[in-house]
Amino acid sequence: MSFIENIQLIDIPKVHEERGKLAVIEKDIIPFDIKRVYYLYDVPSDAYRGGHAHLHQKSVVIALSGSFEVIIDDGMNRKSIMLNKPGKGLFIPNMMWREIENFSSGAVCLVIASTEFEENDYIRDYEQFKSLKSSKV
Repeated sequence: MSFIENIQLIDIPKVHEERGKLAVIEKDIIPFDIKRVYYLYDVPSDAYRGGHAHLHQKSVVIALSGSFEVIIDDGMNRKSIMLNKPGKGLFIPNMMWREIENFSSGAVCLVIASTEFEENDYIRDYEQFKSLKSSKV
């Protein structure tokens, strides 16, 4: 499977000491201005989330606890990325289809977003997404 452009893992700086670890997310770590933060939890292991793309929103996805797979699709290539470390964030640019599945028990998925919620920014139909992607090539 070929590499999907602009997808990258971001190292979240952490401080380790006897009392535990502290992860710090500051504005220079995230490649956009943060407008919204939300998290998914208590997701059944056989359920999936996502199933959409964004026209404008960029995201960073972090597994705060447990693990899950993020499937990224650029309309031609698909890539599955396992997130299971709170010190790694997955940067997803706009116009990338994403699905999140295979949640472990107790998984918490944090999403840092570049936009506030706007329903018109979502592309929820995969065929429409592929059509939009091919028209921009």
